[in-house]
Parts: sequence; structure tokens; C-alpha cells
Amino acid sequence: MTQLERALKGETTDEVKAVAAAEEIAVELVRERVASGKIIIPANKNRKQNIVGIGKGLRTKVNASIGTSTDIAEIAMEVEKARIAQQYGADTLMDLSVGGNIAGTRKAVMDAISLPIGTVPLYEAFAIAIEKYGAAVNMPAELLFEITEKQCAEGVAFMAIHCGINRKTVEMLRKQHYRYGGLVSKGGSYMVAWMEHNNMENPLYEHFDRVVEIMKKYDTVLSLGNGFRAGAIHDACDRVQIQELIINCELAEIGREMGCQTMVEGPGHIPINEIEANIIMEKKMSGESPFYMLGPITTDIAPGYDHITAAIGAALSSSFGADFICYVTPSEHLGLPYPEDVREGVIASRIAAHIGDMIKLGKTDKDRLMSKARRDMKWDAQFALAIDPERAREIKAKRGNGSDHSCTMCGKFCANDILSGMFEQNMVGSDKAK
Repeated sequence: MTQLERALKGETTDEVKAVAAAEEIAVELVRERVASGKIIIPANKNRKQNIVGIGKGLRTKVNASIGTSTDIAEIAMEVEKARIAQQYGADTLMDLSVGGNIAGTRKAVMDAISLPIGTVPLYEAFAIAIEKYGAAVNMPAELLFEITEKQCAEGVAFMAIHCGINRKTVEMLRKQHYRYGGLVSKGGSYMVAWMEHNNMENPLYEHFDRVVEIMKKYDTVLSLGNGFRAGAIHDACDRVQIQELIINCELAEIGREMGCQTMVEGPGHIPINEIEANIIMEKKMSGESPFYMLGPITTDIAPGYDHITAAIGAALSSSFGADFICYVTPSEHLGLPYPEDVREGVIASRIAAHIGDMIKLGKTDKDRLMSKARRDMKWDAQFALAIDPERAREIKAKRGNGSDHSCTMCGKFCANDILSGMFEQNMVGSDKAK
């Protein structure tokens, strides 16, 4: 049985207990929300992985994506990127490989880290079709289901499945005269091309019950893929994106009723004033299924700094109720991420998730402790509380300590030194004020 089915029967699994302990909330509350589909736990039965809860009332989680391309396919580098993602605090990792030895890359990554692993099985299916049948559009529909089951059996914890692409949404895309940014989803574009060439319905939509049964067998979480997400600000919230969201929310509910853990994927590029509306719609239409935001990127004109544009969108998304954030790296729109890009992307997204959780969950204790540590010039405490202690230490050391007490920002003009001792009896958080 899946975590959802076990929770519905009143069973409190070890995974539910682990989530409750990590989040410091009641075990029974976690079990109830898993039973209602408001919390998911991506923990494939065939692999031991970190236990992570995603959903209502929990800390906003961060996913890091890695993976080969047809131009750069180095397994060793993908393993290094995966290890960096785990080291710097990603909660999950997606292997989005499309080039080279896709299965071999996935195995090497899964062997190297303990994070729950996600994939897009459609990528491997189309890659095999190109090699074996000469073109992606020649792919036998059955191959999609074979690859999905194969990856589930290997221990993949969650999968982006492009079920919301169907004949209706494709026709809607045609009637709205395509898009400023085109289609930016690799899986979405391949699936549309396959459907158009073969004049057939998307097998993943047409045989959705079969998709669900495969997922349930291994308790792999079904992530309803956002194949028509906007890849440009001016395409955000167009008819085809919203139509796919409606379909995915309906499918999330159907899958949940069948006993499968589900979540819904959200926008890619979107202006900040439309983020809240997307989250409200997804939560209302899906019965509060966890919402997985891809970034989101909030302006189109910052190549090289898209980890910043996405962090802005992620912070707002988290504060409005999004549950899961996919990081964006500085190399977005420019090239395949390198290991140093992964670190930047993970940290930026973790900062954004925390900023959102300060509002959504009222999690400000660490900020208060950091404030007091700065006031009292306690450097070790500041580093311990920092999201990236390593970077904080590097920067302070590189600029010279001035002294162990101060830093070189103000030197002898340190504001805290100037007033040192004057308000000691009344200082909030001080021993003498108690």
C-alpha cells in the first residue's frame, strides 16, 4: 500500500513519524494530511532515501535539478552536482538527463546521494525512440509505460508525468496563435509533436489509470507535469496554461482517490502580481494538493542572474502557500549548469523558501537569534545560524578580521561597539535583563 492508503486506514507509518519529528508538529496531524492528500512523502519502496514531507503546514522544500544534455553528458560531473546539491541543503533532486547514458547516469546519482530522486520518464522514452526508431515521433506508446515502470522499480521517488497535455489543450494552443516564448518544456514539446504527427491522443492522459497503477505499485509520487508552462512573462496565465492546470488539478484528485500520492506543478515564468492567483487556483481546484513551483522566474531580461529572479518568485510563492520550489541556477537560458552553479541555485532557493516560511509558517526564531548574535558580536553563533556558513566565513576571512571582535565594514566606527554596555541591563535576550 501507499503512504496515502496506509494513512487512510489509520496507520501511522515510520515515514509519517519522521516527518512530524523533522517539522516539530503533531504526528496525527501529519497522518491526517497524508490521508487527505495535503501532504506527500516521496519514499519509493525500493530505495532507502531521506524522508521528506511536502505540503500543508510544512517547511517549503527545495528541489535541485541536474542531468546531462545531448552536448554535455559526463556522468562524473552529474554525480558531483548531485553531491553538491545535497551538501548545500537541497531536499530532493531531479535527474533530467536527456543525453549519453541516461540510465547509467541515474544509477550513479542514486548511488551517490540519499536524497529522494525525481525524473521525467518521458525524456528517456523519447531518447530511446530517436536511437531505436529514428525519430521521437516514431515512439511506440507502450514505451512510455515501460520506461515509467522501469524507473519506478529502480527506486525513483517522484515523477513528472505530462498527463495534462491532450488534444483539447493542443488545439487551444493553436487557436491562441502559439506564444511569444514558444513551448519551453522539453517533454511538452516532444509530446505535442508526437500527438500531431500521429494524430493521436496523449497516452498518458488517455490511459491515466494505468499511470496511477504503476505509481501505486512502488509508492512513487505522481507529479502532474507542467508541459504548457509559460517560458516568457507575456505568456503567463494564458488560456493553454490555465487549461492544463485545470486538467492537472482534476487528475490529481482522481489519482488521490485511487490511492496514489499526487502533486501539481506550477508556472515557470510569471510576473509577481500573478503568483498568488495561480496558487489560489491550484489549491482550490485540487483539494489542496501540494503545489510544485518551477522557479518561478519573474523577469525575462536577467540571463546570468536567473537564480535571483527565481528567488524573488520563490519567496513570494512560498509566502502565498506553495509547498515545493524547483531551484534555478545562474546558467538558466545559457547552458548546462556546472557544479558551482548548483551551489548558487540551491542557496538562493533555500533563502527564498525561508523568507516565504517566515510569513507562511511564522518561522522567525533563527532571524531573532541571528539579530542578537550580531548585536553581541558573537561570530561563531552567526556562522552557525547562517544558511551558508561556509560562504559567510570565506567572506569575513578574505576581507581581514580587523580583530576577532569586529569586522572591516565599520572598523572602529562599529555601531554596536559605540553603545556597548549602555543598555546592558535592559537588552532583550541578555542574561542581565532576566
